[in-house]
Amino acid sequence: MNLDLTNKTALVCGASQGLGAAVAHELAMLGANVWLLARNEENLKAVKQSLDISLGQQHGYFVADSGDPEHIKQLITDFLSKGKSIDILVNNTGGPAAGPLLNTSLEDMQKGVTAHLLTAHTLAQLVVPGMKANKFGRIINILSTAVKQPINGLGISNTVRAGVANWAKTLANEIGQYGITVNNVLPGYTKTDRLDYLFGKQASDAGTTVDAIVEKTISMIPAGRLGEQEEFAAAVAFLCSPAAGYINGINLPVDGGRVGSL
Repeated sequence: MNLDLTNKTALVCGASQGLGAAVAHELAMLGANVWLLARNEENLKAVKQSLDISLGQQHGYFVADSGDPEHIKQLITDFLSKGKSIDILVNNTGGPAAGPLLNTSLEDMQKGVTAHLLTAHTLAQLVVPGMKANKFGRIINILSTAVKQPINGLGISNTVRAGVANWAKTLANEIGQYGITVNNVLPGYTKTDRLDYLFGKQASDAGTTVDAIVEKTISMIPAGRLGEQEEFAAAVAFLCSPAAGYINGINLPVDGGRVGSL
């Protein structure tokens, strides 16, 4: 099976921590040159320094906010203008404000749409021409199992991520003929700082303990445990590889079997 990403360049968004950082590590291990994008430069430096360079990979980072697609457009346009290309795009953005849908302000909803959908669209417009020229491209959107099964209390996330999933399916149909695949990977309950925050909020809202929330959550997962970041990253890395060239336009849950749909 060909998993080799040597001489491929990947742009991983939201890569200063959590799932984004885990994906960056996995892609680097497969030989890719990895460019990170996130707001926290200190964390970006630390992740960059920890990436594998045993095959001569060259890594870098961009300091940018996913909520500012115009700034990201400037950074990536400048990068591409130097004769470089991006073969793999991993769209990943921190979860929007939690809460019931009808308690959501228009401002928070717009922030969610901008950070998740408009930034992904902007990046795709920038990198797809190079992918077409190289007859190889991988676009991965890290979303949520909420795409298949909405999660109570995450109104904006449920709404926006489902929109990105349909955007991705449309794009997959449009550019699949050029050797480019577009897929969504849907993390379930995976050990991250974001999950710790959500468990804490749920416990506070319900007047119970975090341990009780965790126990209840695990009881809904057939695998009987929370996911590891490395397990999720491995699924993303496979879809980025040459071996996955005929997998296009799918939503892949990595959730221990929690989602009830097929």
